[in-house]
This record gives sequence, C-alpha cells and structure tokens, in this order.
Amino acid sequence: MKRSIGAKTIAHPVPVWVIGTYDPEGKPNVATVAWGGICCSSPPCVSISLRKATYSHGNIVNKKAFTVNVPSEKYIREADYFGTVSGRNEDKLGKTGLTGVKSDLVDAPYVKEFPLILECKLIHTIEIGLHTEFIGEIMDVKAEEDVLGKNGITDIEKVRPVIFAPDTSSYYGIGKNLSKAFSAGKKR
Repeated sequence: MKRSIGAKTIAHPVPVWVIGTYDPEGKPNVATVAWGGICCSSPPCVSISLRKATYSHGNIVNKKAFTVNVPSEKYIREADYFGTVSGRNEDKLGKTGLTGVKSDLVDAPYVKEFPLILECKLIHTIEIGLHTEFIGEIMDVKAEEDVLGKNGITDIEKVRPVIFAPDTSSYYGIGKNLSKAFSAGKKR
C-alpha cells in the first residue's frame, strides 16, 4: 500500500547541472542547479529554475543566455561548491582552478573541463512561486571526443553525469544500462 508523504520536490532522478553566465561587467559565473531538464524537442530546449535572489538569475535576465555544463563524477566537489557560494562574493572558477571559456554562439561562458556543454539562448521566462523558470533554446551541444560513442553520439557511461536526490540531499552516479528504449515493452 502506498503512503502519502505530502507535496514535495521529489522526482527521481534530478540532473546536476552547472549553469554558466556572465554578469553585466562580463565576469564569468557558474552555479549548480538541479531543477532542470529537456522541455522541447523542436526546437531543442531545456528549462532551468532559479530563485530571483541568485546572482545567476540576474545574469540570465541581463544577457538572455546561459550554458548548461554537465559535470562528470570526477568533478562532484567542484559542482557542489558551485552551488554553495554566490558568484557575487567569490570567483568560483578561479577558486577551483577550472577554466571558463567564452561561447561562440551565446553570451555565456562554459566550463572547459566538463565533458558536455549545451549553449542556450533564452526564449521564455516564466514566474512560478519562489522560482523563475528559464527556457533556453539549445543552439549547440559540445562534447569532449572521449565521451562520444558510436556514430558520434554521447555515451552516458563515458560522460558519467551526476544526479541528485532532493529528499536526502545526496549525489549519485548513474547505474547500468537496463534496456534499449522503445523496444523493451515490445518483448512480451
């Protein structure tokens, strides 16, 4: 029997993404978010949700752009740090030794060392209670050569992205491949 546990922000898994922005003076900033995901196929879009009080929120509103940087498991300490301090007060990239790179397509930086990057142009902003949802059209995806598999597509086992469990405030790696999508259900 199922037991009600109330209205909570629990939907497993939740991606751990590092959002790259520039402030009005061109200073790069990164911030970790977990409220995000793919929201449209055509045009390809992602959504992220941030509180208005965050430094990144103002940067996205000002520059109309952001990058989604997907950290691999080896960068969990840096990704966690990026979500615990404000870029108003600290140079997060400088403190971690990671490198901000200016995107060629949008007015936002990306993290050179992370294996997968989405360069996004802001197309919609939706106010939702405590958060603002930003919808960004993906202008390009950049991937390190060593995370590409067959046919030049990303291999999740090589990217080794991090997921977040909001109910326990814990990070996890991904598990094993269970089945090919859109075919497992046909084998009955």
